[in-house]
Parts: sequence; C-alpha cells; structure tokens
Amino acid sequence: MAAAPFPAGILIAAVVFHATVVLSSFPATFHLERGITANHKLKLSKLKERDRVRHARMLQSSGIGVVDFPVQGTFNPLLVGLYYTRLQLGSPPRDFHVQIDTGSDVLWVSCGSCNGCPVNSGLHTPLNFFDPGSSPTASLISCSDQRCSLGLQSSDSVCSSQNNQCGYTFQYGDGSGTSGYYVSDLLHFNTVLGGSVMNNFSAPIVFGCSTLKTGDLTKSDVAVDGIFGFGQQDMSVVSQLASQGITPRAFSHCLKGDDSGGGILVLGEIVEPNIVYTPLVPSQPHYNLYLQSISVNGQALAIDPSVFGTSSNQGTIIDSGTTLAYLAEAAYDPFISAITSIVSPSVHPYLSKGSHCYLMSSSINDIFPQVSLNFAGGASMILIPQDYLIQQSSITGALLWCIGFQKIQGQGITILGGNKSPIFAALCDSISIEKLYFRVVKSRDLVLKDKIVVYDIANQRIGWANYDCSMSVNVSTALDTGKSEFVNAGTLSNNGSPKTMLHKMTPVTMMSFLLHMLLLGCYMFL
Repeated sequence: MAAAPFPAGILIAAVVFHATVVLSSFPATFHLERGITANHKLKLSKLKERDRVRHARMLQSSGIGVVDFPVQGTFNPLLVGLYYTRLQLGSPPRDFHVQIDTGSDVLWVSCGSCNGCPVNSGLHTPLNFFDPGSSPTASLISCSDQRCSLGLQSSDSVCSSQNNQCGYTFQYGDGSGTSGYYVSDLLHFNTVLGGSVMNNFSAPIVFGCSTLKTGDLTKSDVAVDGIFGFGQQDMSVVSQLASQGITPRAFSHCLKGDDSGGGILVLGEIVEPNIVYTPLVPSQPHYNLYLQSISVNGQALAIDPSVFGTSSNQGTIIDSGTTLAYLAEAAYDPFISAITSIVSPSVHPYLSKGSHCYLMSSSINDIFPQVSLNFAGGASMILIPQDYLIQQSSITGALLWCIGFQKIQGQGITILGGNKSPIFAALCDSISIEKLYFRVVKSRDLVLKDKIVVYDIANQRIGWANYDCSMSVNVSTALDTGKSEFVNAGTLSNNGSPKTMLHKMTPVTMMSFLLHMLLLGCYMFL
C-alpha cells in the first residue's frame, strides 16, 4: 500500500521528535510496531473506548486538572431567575440540564417512568430522562455498596430491606421534593491539563435517578432535568472526582449579572489577588460561616452577636438555592431602620405585601448606602444597592425598589443563598438543619452576581472578590503548589466545542501534545 502523505501537523511532530532525540543523545533509530495489525479493522466505538481508557490513565498519571461546566440562566426573575448547567451522562453520552445548588450534595436527574416530572420546559431546553437500561456502563447501587454507606452517614441515602436498593428522598425548603434510586455511570467532561484542553474524558460517578417529584419541581415554567449538588459531603460530584485524583476538592463560580446571564463554573480554585477568605465552621453538613456583624454606610448595626451564633439550630450558611434574603428579626429591624433613615429625605417609603419598598425617580446608587457583611478573619463582603434591592414595578412614573432581605421571626439560620450566588436567607429555628436542603426554583442572585466565589473545601474556607464575569480567570489545580491553568468562561464545554489553549504550554507539554497528534495520525492511516 502506497504511503499517504503526512498532514502538516504530524510532519511537524515528527521533526520536533527527531530534534529532541539528537539533543538528548538518545538512539537515533526506533523500532515501532503496530498496536493494531494492518489487516485487522476495529469499529470506531472500539477505538473511542480504547482512547477513553487511555485518557483516563493519562489524566490520573499527569496530575489534577480543571473541569469546566457551561453556565446558563440569569439572576433576573423576570427572565429566568436561576442558573443551571449542562452535563453528559451515560453511554452514549446524553445531555442533561441541571440547576446548580450548593445547599445539597447529590447530583440527580429525572428517570423514565417518573411520576410528576415535567415533559417540557419554559426555558426552551429539551428535557431528557435517564434510562439505566439503555446505557451499558450503568449499574445499580445496592445497599451493601460502600458508596451507599457513605451516603447513609450524611443522610444522603436510604436503604430498603425489600429490594436491597440504595435510594434517596429529599425535601427542599420550598416544600418541593424528589425520591428515587442511585446508579453508577460515566460523567463525560473536558479538562485543562498542562495548558491544553483535553476532551472526551469520563469518570464513573454515583448519581440519583429520580422517579418522583412533588411541589414546584413538577412545574414546567423553569423546569430542568435535575439538580447538581455541590455540597461537601462524600456523595457530591466534587468529592467523588477528588477522591479519584481527577480534580481538586474545590470549585468556583463567577456569575454574570447582566440579562445575558451565564458565567463560569469550574472544579478548581479561581486565583485572583483581591479574593478575601473566611473559614468554614468545622463539622457542619453545609457551608457554614462565622458572620460577625453588619454595617451600613460604615457604621456597625447594634445587633446582639448571639444572633449570628452557631449551634445545632442556628448559624450562617452559604447556599446557592435560596430565593430571597431572610434575616432574624433581631438583625432585620436594625437593618431596615438604618437604610430608611439614610434615604428617607429623598425617597418615599412604601410597604408592599409586607416588604419594605421605596418609590423614587433617581438612581439608587446616588441615594442608597453600601452594606458590609463582616465575617471571621477580617473578610467583608461589600454590597452596593443593586446587591440588596429588587426593582418591582413603577407607580405613577416612579420606580418601586424593594429590600431583598426578608424578616423571619425569632432567631434562626442565616443562609447566604440564591442560585449559585449567595443571598441572605433564614429558616425558623424550629426546623432542624442536620439535613434540610435549601433550594427554591426561582432565585435572584442579588448578592454574588459579578463576583468570584471560591469554595476551597480542602482547606475549609470560602472566598470572594468583585469581578467582571465575562472575562477569563486563572484556576489553580493544586491548592498547595500554586500551579494554575488559564480558563475562559465556558471554553471547555460550552456548546460542546472546546477551544485549545496552547499559549501556556511548556516545552514538555507541547512535545507530549505533538506526539499524541502523531499517534492519532497513525490511527487515521491504518
């Protein structure tokens, strides 16, 4: 058979390889043998499976990489009111759109024969149903499986003595719920490693297969295929991939605040000089923080510090699924009084359905003060008026702006929530927080839009910084070495078309990449 001419990229790889041999004083001649004989043809699916296994070994042997998920949705409740992402599960890979939620641990999607699952969505995204029987790589999780035992410890799983099937039942703070069973199958993703995008990777994970939905989860207006829990317990995808040495035990997001929405969601720690960190409260099921005080216009409010104390039924939680902002009465009343006393000469206070609102015709930035949430370790979160006010409507030509923080009677749990960008919220102290999932379908993302938020689980801290989330970010893959990768918003997985990034490749990485291209070219000419 006549030799086919090499493509330019493969010819370059061969030349560079020869130069390296000479400079390194290696033998100048190599004897290469075919891994697949010339008269033996393999189906494309077999070749892809060989590459998948090889890539998994390469990923684990080469070090931890950055995994990026595309972000869709906006904070604006008049448009979408939540942030969600797209991921691929099973064999062959199928797309599933899932809401991003830091207040729960488990990834679950709708499955066939689901009772109460919507069949269409007002988000104009196709709704899919996972079918374990149609994926050859799927397997059910039994009660005797060690992975089920991990879920039992964190109340993320339940077991039935009748069928030995590991299952779950979740109730969320908005009254909705879901139940189903656990399966193991492949999560497909792209990763940045050594400065280059490596696609078509996959790793086995355990996730939920929902057969029942109740409450708001049955509604179609903003329906998605499931919920992507980013909690810190062992059943979360973050913990599962970290335990396999694939990604760091950290994730970050940066959500765009304009109506176009979207943003960045990566498994890894975004590195930015202005990020301030505060420690997590240890041994808690959620992301609990030490909130110490609230300041308005630089003046600390007269709030009893015990209001922000941490106990079995009280504390401050950062959660991506909570809709509005709620404060215990002892914090809410001083907060509203301080705001109103500053703006009252210029605006007309207005009570709308129990919410404190203001009628005004000028810019809120010219009238309303900054608010500071002060945490342990000297970390403060500065809120501009757009971070705590919601525009509702107009009355006789004036705009109606309402405070986005709501009051809960008595002391309770302060939750920094909102879909992927924490807003204040609280739950009454009569509710146990050991395993209550805080999720609401429509979340407004007031506080943390246009901010980098880093969940450094490995080092038990959370950080944030103001940022233009339409820009690129640097993401650290090794939290103790400082090694970082350059990641653009959604470049790895948005629309399924990754973009290679060769501008930071080291010579060794470039050589590895070119040799990989050479081998790929050999496959093509078999």
